[in-house]
Amino acid sequence: MINERNLKDLLYQEFARVGKSLSSPKRLEILDLLSYGPKSVETIAKTTAMSVANVSQHLQTLANSKMVKSKKQGNYVIYELADEEISTFLESLHSLAEKQLVQVQQIKREFLNEQFGIEGVSLPELKKRMERGEVMLLDVRPKEEYDEAHIPGAVSLPIEELREKLASLPTNCDVVAYCRGTYCLMSVEAVELLQARGVKAFRLEKDVRDWMEFEKKGIK
Repeated sequence: MINERNLKDLLYQEFARVGKSLSSPKRLEILDLLSYGPKSVETIAKTTAMSVANVSQHLQTLANSKMVKSKKQGNYVIYELADEEISTFLESLHSLAEKQLVQVQQIKREFLNEQFGIEGVSLPELKKRMERGEVMLLDVRPKEEYDEAHIPGAVSLPIEELREKLASLPTNCDVVAYCRGTYCLMSVEAVELLQARGVKAFRLEKDVRDWMEFEKKGIK
């Protein structure tokens, strides 16, 4: 006869393995980054401002709890999420933290919105304006993330290249920039650069996954 107490202890011990692997802010950031596509250890280190050694340790912890998987690609080790459901979980975690923790709400309101004072655009408004040919949509994430998935009609112009290519952008239409969603500041930097050149620019706070969900639901 199975001992119910032992069964539950074993079960919650395994649940806790996942919880422990998520207890580091840096590991959460790595998972968020990988939710936009596979990346090398070196790319993750550069993006998260960590050493390759530290990133490797965090990735090993995540691999031990089956949150990420890896493959060899030439001289590089490429990591990706072990399952698409992890991306859905991360979105739920963000929503829960924003709902339950006033600190998250304050950071979003004061730091992301009020400090920059950048005007945003909604998904329904963006779709209508794109259909009318009124805006140019810029995807300022790295090219490999654009290749993985992007909003239809978006032009890939990584933030690292934007400054040198500003002169080639049209000035007779509005520009909307997007990146990895609410807590990513690449689109903020892009809008600031565009506005400094006299271009009427807006920030799309949502990301590619939000767009896909928006299209799936047929929200008007």
